[in-house]
Amino acid sequence: MATDKTKNEKELTVEERLKALYELQTLLSEIDRIKTIRGELPLEVQDLEDEIAGLETRIQKYKAEVDDLRAQTVKKKHDIEQAKALIDKYTEQQNNVRNNREFDFLSKEIEFQNLEIELAEKRIREFSAQSEQKAKDIVAANETLTDRQHILGEKKSELDEIVSETKQDEERIREKAKKLEAKIDPRLLTAFKRIRKSARNGLGIVYIQRNACGGCFNRIPPQRQMEIKMHKKIIVCEYCGRIMIDPELAGVQE
Repeated sequence: MATDKTKNEKELTVEERLKALYELQTLLSEIDRIKTIRGELPLEVQDLEDEIAGLETRIQKYKAEVDDLRAQTVKKKHDIEQAKALIDKYTEQQNNVRNNREFDFLSKEIEFQNLEIELAEKRIREFSAQSEQKAKDIVAANETLTDRQHILGEKKSELDEIVSETKQDEERIREKAKKLEAKIDPRLLTAFKRIRKSARNGLGIVYIQRNACGGCFNRIPPQRQMEIKMHKKIIVCEYCGRIMIDPELAGVQE
């Protein structure tokens, strides 16, 4: 049975192929129209979801940086306590030195520890300033996140409403298009889809309008028009590459 079906498909005349292609184009154009009704909403929803994911990642990064700054602050405070303990120790040792050399050595150690304390306190102030800025960044990012989530909710509701209104029509049209595609020669169908994809208006097959190509509107020579009307072979526009069909076969009244 499958072999007979394939054989019948191969036996379609050029005229039947053209009619099937034009009918397929009509169905696909209707799907394009439905997509146009939806407009840019799907892309807007995707962009918002990407932005929200980026904001959430950024907020988590800020929080991790704040935690790290707090940990470094704790460490510096610990370093200060150790330095103060050493200063107390060296100061006490100065009371029991045997000569000036030992006294000078301990004085330098005390001076060094005081410098360490100053440096640690400077770092703590820097960490504090950075933490405050990160906290502000988190607040700002959260505000933006809340705003984007609100907009996303509205866009999704709008998109869901439009999709629900057009879904059944689109599914019905797609089913009809699928059945038509099964009748068309695979190579011709592939060529048609390639032409349609590169065409600005999504038209892969067009009929002659006022002696011109219905896609690019370049004039078609009379001899070429006669060949198109004969339906003996697949003819494409020499300017835009679209497949051409005469209006009568397309069921269009000129």
